[in-house]
Amino acid sequence: MSKIRNVETMTLSRRSLLRGAAAGGAAFAVGGVFAPSIGRAAGPVKIGYVTPQSGPLAAFGEADKFVIDAVSKIAGSEVQIIARDSQSDSNKAAEAAKSLIADDGVNIMVVASTPETTNPVSSVCEVEQIPCISTVAPWQPWYIGRQGNPGDPKSWKNFEYTYHYFWGLEDIVAVYSSMWNQIETNRIVGGLFPNDGDGNAWGDPNVGIAPGLAKAGGYKVIDPGRYHNLNDDFTAQITAFKNGNADIVTGVVIPPDFTTFWTQANQQGFRPKAVTVAKALLFPSSVEALGPLGNNLSSEVWWTPNHPFKSSLTGDTSAQMADAFTKFSGRPWTQPIGFVYSLFEVALDVIKRAGDASDPEALVKAVQATDLDTIVGKVHWSADGPLGPIGANVSKTPLVGGQWRIRDDKKSFDLFIVDNSNAPAIPVAGKLEVLTYA
Repeated sequence: MSKIRNVETMTLSRRSLLRGAAAGGAAFAVGGVFAPSIGRAAGPVKIGYVTPQSGPLAAFGEADKFVIDAVSKIAGSEVQIIARDSQSDSNKAAEAAKSLIADDGVNIMVVASTPETTNPVSSVCEVEQIPCISTVAPWQPWYIGRQGNPGDPKSWKNFEYTYHYFWGLEDIVAVYSSMWNQIETNRIVGGLFPNDGDGNAWGDPNVGIAPGLAKAGGYKVIDPGRYHNLNDDFTAQITAFKNGNADIVTGVVIPPDFTTFWTQANQQGFRPKAVTVAKALLFPSSVEALGPLGNNLSSEVWWTPNHPFKSSLTGDTSAQMADAFTKFSGRPWTQPIGFVYSLFEVALDVIKRAGDASDPEALVKAVQATDLDTIVGKVHWSADGPLGPIGANVSKTPLVGGQWRIRDDKKSFDLFIVDNSNAPAIPVAGKLEVLTYA
């Protein structure tokens, strides 16, 4: 993957800026492409962006260069995007956020890709009173994990400067159980939960996926305990799943760990009927690394070229954006494309409506009033929705289920949507198939 530069500058002419402001926030065109007008600020409006460009989570940042280049063609010199690498490390992510605030003077922060990145950045922004918008982490580890007492819901408090959009573990339960209901199993599920923000949230006995799966379809989760990321031996977990007669494996696993687990599982004769794993199976490169062992593995799906959404900046469809990424990078489309792009859709919309982008309070009010149709669906924070008060900080996006099918070349794969019960507007292309073994 080509690393992005630390500082990427988007250009928006001051003359166009003033025209937009004089028109009361009307939109204008740059090079024939639709772009928002930007509220006036002293100097360029600075957007900080923290992302895992390197380390075991680097696959989440594969679309960063493409997205920043694409957004840079939409706007001009009054907005500056300053990107920093978290190195897939929570401490580095926090340091990056502090540097962006103290050294670069960013007006607003955006951040994506797992709680190890979103949480420390959001927490720094909350303390420093810098508006922050985050995504690509289930809302539970982002919201509950940052509470003073995560185990006591009555003590939870909303955040003032930090806002998040994505799906939640309740959606994982709904999508996964609906997929598994399509095949015959004994409903015993082996759980792979690492000792990190995602793993601890997914494996929590009270608010994780196990109680939800039990209610959704009588599924029983075997939890052999937490393991450390970049583990080189999954014998303990494989043995526990074999002894428990697990027909299904699930979990939230970084790509290199899943490759190790699945290779060792096959070597040790463990033959589940379904393997539905988050994080690791999001990326074509992760599945391709497994060769034929990747066939019929399944995962949650947050965004594809077939999603019926358009860019609020250009009107481009999801399919057009995916094609543009492939032309830009020479790589297959990847799910984070849509969500990384949507961060800048939301940020530009907020800046446009804030009036004075140098005023954090004006930006926060604009974030709170967001009601935007983006390339990943609507982003709208409201305490009146199904999440209740939590909805003031969390906006939900749709989730479906997909399965990887190997092509005739025995090297590359296609992702088929096999369950849309949680989001009927997103079309399905088939049903879940049972894993087969040579």
